[in-house]
Amino acid sequence: MNLTFSRPGRAQPLLVAVGECMIELRNTGSASMTRAYGGDTLNTAVYLARLGQSPSQTPTHYQVGYATAIGSEDPYSDEMLAAWTAEHLDTRFVNRPPNRLPGMYTITVDEQGERQFHYWRQNSPARDYFNEGPSLLEQGLAEVDVLYLSGISLAILPPEGRQRLFKAMAALRAQGGKVVFDNNYRPRLWASVQEAQAAYAQAYACADVALITLNDEQAVWAEDGEGASEAQILARVQALSNAGCAEVVVKRGAEPTLLFLNGQAPLAIPTQRVPKVVDTTAAGDSFAAGYVSARLKEKAPHEAVLSGNLLASVVIQHPGAIIPLTAMSSGL
Repeated sequence: MNLTFSRPGRAQPLLVAVGECMIELRNTGSASMTRAYGGDTLNTAVYLARLGQSPSQTPTHYQVGYATAIGSEDPYSDEMLAAWTAEHLDTRFVNRPPNRLPGMYTITVDEQGERQFHYWRQNSPARDYFNEGPSLLEQGLAEVDVLYLSGISLAILPPEGRQRLFKAMAALRAQGGKVVFDNNYRPRLWASVQEAQAAYAQAYACADVALITLNDEQAVWAEDGEGASEAQILARVQALSNAGCAEVVVKRGAEPTLLFLNGQAPLAIPTQRVPKVVDTTAAGDSFAAGYVSARLKEKAPHEAVLSGNLLASVVIQHPGAIIPLTAMSSGL
């Protein structure tokens, strides 16, 4: 089966990413910090929008929207929305409830480019996106061609909201749309690993494309405090591919990326080596953008893996989740 990411009659497919964006405070090595914003699916949405633009910076190949909730009375939420608009993101799915503030996190990076995060997100309005009546996403689902979400998108939602999102995923597929699920896993966001396992199983059952980071998947399926082996995870992935998830990608750091198509044996595709890793923030998020953008442009899955690896290799050579547009390679 060859996946088509747009439905007949659409001039440009619309992809909507679901998740949370937070205020980012980055340690500069002294008593000061720099402020930005970020969130895994937001990072992917921004890179997707950039990759879908023409040289004149207007969307040409597809449209990208973001579904979330932010504040309505604080300058930081206003700044986020203005930045998303400047990046050509469709903001019609952004809810802005009163008397709420966006979440926040701090980040420090060691000499190897590895990160440490601390979060203040317990009262983030994104958690309540599906809590009231029909959400903006549910109301506009008929206009969506592709839904993109991550394990964090699931983790921040209460159980009832999570089930609403699963229903939206199933409804989108029933009307001919596609679902892309990235397994991004943060154990602290889940009440238990068993809750995460149940949610991930349900997400994979609704996905047409699964983007899997091996280390995260090992942690999800850990038993007795020990992560699952690579062989166990690859057996799970093969079963997922055999069961009908058309495209499954397994990212293994610097090791070759594995691509499973329609139950076939995996294809190993080399990663892009870089002279120095500056910051691994958004490595997986940018890979997802490179992969999905290539597929939206009707490139083959193996070409999409190369595109994902290339973009990730560029991003990890710069500080921050969202690097300047000028830093992005012209070859992307």
